Amino acid sequence: MGRTNRLSAVAVVPQGLEAAAGDELSALGAHAVKPGRRAVSFQADMACLYRLHLQARLPFRLLRQVARFPCQGRDDLYDGIRQALDWERWLHPSMTFRVDVTGTAPGLNHSHFTALQVKNALVDAQRDLWGERSSIDLDDPDLSLHLHLGRGEAQLSLDGSGGSLHRRGYRAAMGAAPLKENLAAGLIHLTGWDGSQPLVDPCCGSAVLLIEATLAALRQAPGLERHFALEGWADFQSELWDKEVDRARQRRRGDLTLPPIVGIEADPTIADQARTNVEAAGLSDCIKIRCRDFREVTFPQTRGVVVCNPPYGVRIGDQAQLDALYGDLGRTLKAQASGWDAWVLSGNAAVTGALRMKASRRIPVSNGGIDCRWLHYQVR
Repeated sequence: MGRTNRLSAVAVVPQGLEAAAGDELSALGAHAVKPGRRAVSFQADMACLYRLHLQARLPFRLLRQVARFPCQGRDDLYDGIRQALDWERWLHPSMTFRVDVTGTAPGLNHSHFTALQVKNALVDAQRDLWGERSSIDLDDPDLSLHLHLGRGEAQLSLDGSGGSLHRRGYRAAMGAAPLKENLAAGLIHLTGWDGSQPLVDPCCGSAVLLIEATLAALRQAPGLERHFALEGWADFQSELWDKEVDRARQRRRGDLTLPPIVGIEADPTIADQARTNVEAAGLSDCIKIRCRDFREVTFPQTRGVVVCNPPYGVRIGDQAQLDALYGDLGRTLKAQASGWDAWVLSGNAAVTGALRMKASRRIPVSNGGIDCRWLHYQVR
């Protein structure tokens, strides 16, 4: 791939999964991959950018940089935005748009105010061209713009996603403390589970960990059934897009025989939600949801992997109940899963001690703003 046709772009990812997301982007063909804080910068040609939208599991958004210019205040921003793109080609008054802003510059300290300056520059350019202007649409815009300010410059990007990429479409049913799909996919990536061993979640909730694990093992692209904003870009290449869609479809391992994948959930209502999600993901033949207390379930006899996001008391569960729950979970793992690898997402170190197990790895991640650890135990 020649450097001349490479685009600069950024993937917005969950905090703690930057390195894992960088690995994923590289595996899908991205170049010059550099993990940062909640973001990974990279370079890609258009085919690769399309591929990432269809196949990448970890990003929230993929932002294609289209302009960068010095910015020391409002005037620089106004002039820079008007010259950033051929707006006659990219934003006709019949189209809607939205602007999101991160970072600051002198006199541009509030994202809402800065977004208003970008909007003013764009609608002034439209009025000069056509005598009319676009409307703002925050929910489903035709063109989604992202501006980042910092270090004396502005970077203008196009958001190709058309809504956060973590929304796969299979989960209408949400538990009390939902784990986002892309975070779940990243946690599974960190376990190394590849579909060759049994996988058990003893507190499965809405089953998102099991669903994301199974979809990854089957190599089923998360973006195949959704519409992307990039399909409305002025330089959208439909033949290239169709080729990447076909490529993503052909990657699915339809002949893969998976080992037992079991979710255990004591609450009948939540177990029903999990089954609904599994069915919506097309995985009813692969994942079994058991409405039982995990203390009463026999695990598969061959070695496997446990993944678990039990309550940690920030949203649901009180301390005494949690101590009992974690104590029972630790005892169950030692009795049922000796020789297994267990991964537990913890947002409360005070209750994790009740497992009475020593973690061999502690990976910091953020779950909905809660500082968590993805804890790896080698069960003995």
